[in-house]
Amino acid sequence: SQFARIDPFLMLDNFSSENPDDYIAGFPAHPHRGFETVTYMIEGRMRHRDHMGNEGILRSGGVQWMTAGRGVIHEEMPEQEEGLMSGFQLWVNLPASEKMKPAAYQNIEPEEVAEFDVADGVRVRLVAGTLESVSGNTVSGPVSGISRQPLFVEVQMQPGAAYTLPLSSELSGFVYLFEGGAGLGAEKLNLAEAAELGEGSELDLRAGPAGARLLVVAGRAIAEPIAQYGPFVMNTHDEIEQAIADYRANRLTG
Repeated sequence: SQFARIDPFLMLDNFSSENPDDYIAGFPAHPHRGFETVTYMIEGRMRHRDHMGNEGILRSGGVQWMTAGRGVIHEEMPEQEEGLMSGFQLWVNLPASEKMKPAAYQNIEPEEVAEFDVADGVRVRLVAGTLESVSGNTVSGPVSGISRQPLFVEVQMQPGAAYTLPLSSELSGFVYLFEGGAGLGAEKLNLAEAAELGEGSELDLRAGPAGARLLVVAGRAIAEPIAQYGPFVMNTHDEIEQAIADYRANRLTG
């Protein structure tokens, strides 16, 4: 899926395949520096390992929020040889002041994701941020302490259901329809396409006759220069050169 950068988000990859040839190779050991990766599994099992000895399995409905910071070297390999493998990987930028902080993980099991009703026929799975439930309770997602104060939520809508999601004036982001059909205000959302949200907008979502599943993602913009080379995202070309040199000298991670 194509994704234009929407500050603070760098990339959204929506992967989905029932053909093991597409995913069996996985992602062998590779580096990151200067940003965060969020992996949200819709269906499938993926094992992750890193240079610090962290290891775990990401299951359907689970999330990994990884802050690469100064540097991480990790691998993500399938724990299945057949069946559907589908989900999302989102890259979230870090401000200059946090690009070289120590690497950290938040691994969230499927049952830890906050799942609740927000309107008639509308259920959410809230990973990060806060939303009000249909009964008026304020619910927070399990991911915390992230610099961009993000909202990351999957919205599951029954046919014809409607829901207005309030967005804080400090956040910018996007809505991504990945199943069914839905409208945002007067606009029809295109399947597998990120629709940019203005700051502080109310999201008037309405599902079509087949229902809908969407991701709504928002965060505080950074508004700094971006220099990117593959898995390294910094502010200047010199910092990119340094990241490459550090990686080649086996000192990327500190």
